[in-house]
Order: sequence, then structure tokens, then C-alpha cells
Amino acid sequence: MKAVFIAYNQAYNEEIADLLESFGQRGFTRWDEVSGRGSENGEPHMGSHAWPVMNHAVLAMVEDSAVPGILAALHEKDLKFEDLGLRAFCWTVDEHI
Repeated sequence: MKAVFIAYNQAYNEEIADLLESFGQRGFTRWDEVSGRGSENGEPHMGSHAWPVMNHAVLAMVEDSAVPGILAALHEKDLKFEDLGLRAFCWTVDEHI
């Protein structure tokens, strides 16, 4: 099992949930109004007067076999709209309850 963390522009909110579900991933935890700045490109998302946009973040525990497809679909979405900022990180989950 893998943990997939996705940080994304709030505009993607429903799309990210739909994308996960299209790969059979029903469960996730979402944090709304997360601030941040990408390491490569895009505008800061700080919720301030100068940078009013915010991010959301999702953490999903995903079966290993679904991870490549999910990451590929997320990468494709990021390439289409690079300025919106979408990042995904994945790590192994050794144990869970």
C-alpha cells in the first residue's frame, strides 16, 4: 500500500476526487485552504491580498497497482495547466489499522 499526498489549486477540488474514484479509490482525507508555493513554477497560493488563491490537499492510501495510473493522470492534468500548481508525492505504508 502507498500513501499518495496531493497538493492542488482549489479549482481542482471535484476533479481530484473524481480522478481518485475513477481508479477505484473511494477513501481519502482532504484539507481545505492550505497555503504554499511551488518549487518550480506557478503563483504562490497564500490566501492573502497579494496572493488570494488557496490550495487544498488530499492524502489517500492506495493499492500499489493503482499508483502509476493515478500519478500519470495527475501529471497529465498538471501539464495542461502548469500555472495552477499540482504536486503529488508517494511513499510506502508499512502498517495501518
